[in-house]
Amino acid sequence: MENKTDLYILWTSDNPITAEKMVFMYGINSLLRNWWERVTIIVWGAAVEVAAENQLVKEKIKEALDTGVHLTACKACADQLGATDNLESQGIEVIYWGEPLTSLLKDNQTLLTI
Repeated sequence: MENKTDLYILWTSDNPITAEKMVFMYGINSLLRNWWERVTIIVWGAAVEVAAENQLVKEKIKEALDTGVHLTACKACADQLGATDNLESQGIEVIYWGEPLTSLLKDNQTLLTI
């Protein structure tokens, strides 16, 4: 069996408690406790607005980035919600995620969807 080292968290929820107590808690601790070698949080849909507007979530984004978590967001969502500049200013990569997500799924990568 292949030993997977990368975790992808697809965050789509607009609930800031879920963001704080699941997405970022698990994502950050996964690196700090060496559960995964690399963690990527993909910000998509309603989560884009939460990431751009909620102060507590912005603090968690900074903490995650400082820990080494890679944060990236769906460009189509960010553009449509007028949040692209805000996300990029926080250090979040903003790219089109349709094809990369399809590749992750087809390659059976470890993807946690929230």
